[in-house]
Amino acid sequence: MATVDIELATWALDEARRKGATAAEVLCVTAESLSAGVRMGEVEKLKSSRERRLGLRVFCGQSSATSSTAELERDSLGDFIANTVELARLSAADPWAGLPDPSMHPKSLPELSLADPDSGIVTADRALEIARSAENAALKFDPRMKNSEGAEFSSGRGQILFANSQGFSGEYSGTSYTLVVQPIAQDGGAMQQGFWYTSNRRFGKLEDAESVGITAARRALRRLGARKIKTMRAPIVFDPDMAAGLIRSIVSAASGPSLYKGASFLLGQLGKTIAASSVTIVDDALIPGGLGSKPFDGEGLPTSRKNVVDKGVLASYLLDCYSARKLGLAPTGNAARSVGEAPGVSTTNLYLEPGSYTPAQIIGSVKQGLYLTETIGFGVNMVTGDYSRGAGGIWIENGELAYPVNEITIAGNLKDMMAGVEMIGNDLNWRSSTAAPTIKIAEMTIAGA
Repeated sequence: MATVDIELATWALDEARRKGATAAEVLCVTAESLSAGVRMGEVEKLKSSRERRLGLRVFCGQSSATSSTAELERDSLGDFIANTVELARLSAADPWAGLPDPSMHPKSLPELSLADPDSGIVTADRALEIARSAENAALKFDPRMKNSEGAEFSSGRGQILFANSQGFSGEYSGTSYTLVVQPIAQDGGAMQQGFWYTSNRRFGKLEDAESVGITAARRALRRLGARKIKTMRAPIVFDPDMAAGLIRSIVSAASGPSLYKGASFLLGQLGKTIAASSVTIVDDALIPGGLGSKPFDGEGLPTSRKNVVDKGVLASYLLDCYSARKLGLAPTGNAARSVGEAPGVSTTNLYLEPGSYTPAQIIGSVKQGLYLTETIGFGVNMVTGDYSRGAGGIWIENGELAYPVNEITIAGNLKDMMAGVEMIGNDLNWRSSTAAPTIKIAEMTIAGA
């Protein structure tokens, strides 16, 4: 895999200053990937890609412009850089724009084991074999498994190189592997789709393909025979995927852009209690091999482990330099960007710290309520915290999973929901960069028939 070297990045920074930029930064990305998909055993997708791109952000005073190119020869880059500087000159000045304080750049970078030392891009034949194995396991699991939306295996590797005119430079490489299976169960005229996946930076740490297929089949089968329920207020148990989505919503409201735009119910809540004392939400960029780990952020600042919510108290916002300046706070190393885009704010490895209860104990504590396994659409108002989602799951009767339910809506307010967290499970498992264990919320509105 051809990479972009630091000499080219340094030359581009020097060229930007020669053209009149007062400051500049370069982001170079080299990536390679292969995806293979099957449906009912037949090849449905084969896609391979390679790319090298260079992104440039330049400042003329406090006016800036950002652009990107795949032309990496110096002759063509010269014109590209000159055009970007001219765009910056023509842009309106922004008093909050600029590079970080130079003293904030790290002197050394942690080694986070983000690239698999034993595996690179998986061959097309092997990727198809893995996808077929997963789909076949799902379809053979039960006679009611009649169809499939397919299975797909993908692998990728890439390199990030970042440098700026203040003398900071850093680079790191990473790999990723993902298997997704979507079988369909049918009983009479009713059909339900299941879904499951495994993802890791190391090929050898993926879940076994057959077990992924079987889990997807079980999730499809448990949705058959769904009933409707009457509107009521009752406890809701969020399965790990649903709990992860919930904490993602909470932390989105703690993100710099939402805050300075006045579009967050957490504005002015720093240091205040926003959740039950059992709730600690962590953003940790330094987990070795983590899917969201990185040694520096999108502005060349050090990344870290931080409690966003600490025992129920909002302990930190997530800020890039721009939002930090607007809010009068310090950046938190959560700047993220793609090539050709200005920095924004993102989480890294975000998770809810696990508790001591097993999922069975949490479900067993509910006399009548919902085990939530899916939500539909986006129904979260970040300004007020109001939460309303189409949903489906399994009804709980006397501490037991009784029957599937669908065509319902769950509603509440994020502040009340987080204050109402009664139990937190011990089943934290990482399959993406956001993870959570099972949680129980004391009471929400469940609107049914």
